[in-house]
Formats: sequence, C-alpha cells, structure tokens
Amino acid sequence: MGMEKAMIESTGTPALYLAFALLVIAFLAVDFFVLRAAGSHKVSIREAAAWSLAWIAVGLAFCAWFWWHVDGELGREIANRKALEYLTGYVIEKSLAVDNVFVWLTIFGFFAVPAEYQKRVLLYGVVGAILLRAILIFLGALLLARFHWVLYLFGAFLVITGVRMALFAEHEPDLARNPLLGWMRRHLRVTEDYAGEKFTVVRNGLRYVTPLFLVLALIEVTDVVFAVDSIPAIFAVTDDPFIVFTSNIFAILGLRAMYFLLADMAQRFHLLKYGLALILVFVGIKMLAADLYAIPTPIALGVVLAILAASVVLSLRVPRRAQPTP
Repeated sequence: MGMEKAMIESTGTPALYLAFALLVIAFLAVDFFVLRAAGSHKVSIREAAAWSLAWIAVGLAFCAWFWWHVDGELGREIANRKALEYLTGYVIEKSLAVDNVFVWLTIFGFFAVPAEYQKRVLLYGVVGAILLRAILIFLGALLLARFHWVLYLFGAFLVITGVRMALFAEHEPDLARNPLLGWMRRHLRVTEDYAGEKFTVVRNGLRYVTPLFLVLALIEVTDVVFAVDSIPAIFAVTDDPFIVFTSNIFAILGLRAMYFLLADMAQRFHLLKYGLALILVFVGIKMLAADLYAIPTPIALGVVLAILAASVVLSLRVPRRAQPTP
C-alpha cells in the first residue's frame, strides 16, 4: 500500500526522468567543454559569481517549467504545492552544500593544490556526486515507501548530526590522520609533485597516482557523508522522489561555482556552520513531528531562509574570536 501511495504522489514518469537525465548530461558537457576551452587558470570572483547566478537561474527556470507542467497535468493547487516543495528542497540542499565548500577548502589547503588545478578536480567531483545522489535518493524513496518508521530514523539522525555540527563547528578536520588517506599512501605509488591536471602518470614504466588523485578521492568520499545528511533533509519536505532528485541535482550542479565564490570569503562567514546545524535540527524535528503536526512547506522555507540570513548577517557584524595560540 505504501509503495502504491508513493507511486501515485510522484510527479516523475520514465519520460521525465530520461529527459532530465539528458538535460543534466548536456549541462555537464557544456561545463566540461567550457572548462577545456578556458584552460587551467585561477577562477576570479567575478567569473564564479557569474556562473553561480547562471546555475541559480537554471534551477529557478526548471521550477517555473515544473510548475507549468504540473499545472497542466494535475491542476493549479497541486502545481503550487509541488513547486514550493521543489524550491524548499533546492534552498535546503544549496544551504547544506556550503559545508562541502568548507571541507573542500581544508582539503585543497592541506595538499596545497594550485588554484588553476582545482576546477578539474571539482568538475569530476560534481559528476561523482550526481551519480551518488541518484543512487541514494532511489534507495531512500524505496525505504520510505516500504517502511514508514524510517522517517523517524532520518529525523533523529538529522537532529543528532545538527547538534554534532554545532559542537564541532570550530574543529578543523585532521587530514593527516584520515584513514582513507593513510590507506592510499600505503597501497598506491604516489608522486611527490603534481603533473599538471593529471591524476596518474607513468614513470620508469610504472603507473603512479598524483596528489591530485588523492584530493579527488577525498572529495568523493566526503560527499558521501554530506549526501547522507542532505538527502534525508529534503525527504522531510516532500516524499516525491522526482522533486527530491531534481532539486538535489540542480543544487549540486552549481556547487563548483559556489566553491570559487566563497573560497576567499569563507573566514568571514564564521557563524554559517552554526546556522547550517540549526537548519538540520529544525528539519529533523519537522520530520519527527510529521504525524503530530505537519509544518507547512511555506513556513519551513521561511524558517530556513531566516536562519541563513541571520547567520550571514551575524557573521559580518560579530567579529570572530581569536584562536588561542598553542
């Protein structure tokens, strides 16, 4: 019965999923060819801002088209509700993606990755993230359709994750002790220096991986962790797998541009992690209380936007505490 309900409420059809997949492939192809044409170079704030606005415009344009499509198929009331669910999911995913940026900054800094090489790593990272999200969203939708109690499991997980994020907001990841990095260095032949944008090179007849390969592997693995946080958060807004999938992917497509936009300003938004933690706790509570009181989507969207705005404004107005010297 649960599976039938999920299928009825889903706005996605095989044709829509296929069309969306082709659209994403086309966007990635354009991104890839633009990257190759531009060559290796440091991305400026102006370029990053232009790409960020372009990706946001694409995500909003899809929302408008989605509303028009559902309006024609299912009526105005459902179209309004579904479009708002998409928009809320998009904003939540876009917000939580900021934490990806902070971790990417740590990884690039630890490996001293030249700025001109970071674009290619992030492009492959985004492709891997899209494939991973597609798998996890499908599994999440399947679980929720079959087992309603998973909703509470997701909610509790988000609350715990949010509290943990707040407690460790000032803690920097210790990459020197990262188990995956240690395993790769023990089992792979790694070059001491970079070889341009190459991930592997052949030297003296032997295949070596470059430090850029280690960076890519760490980025892909960290996205697994973030996906486990963000995907349940969107399921708290809607149980429509098509909306979860499209809002998530459109937010991910603009993640690389967001990184370069925030890379030089991350230290200024020192309270943003606390805002993201509060968003996770709020979404988790929304999920846990769903059967008692379903918080309306417009209110949920307003709360998320208010938390984001407050954390950004306070970051700019409240000076960061000086770190104690060892």
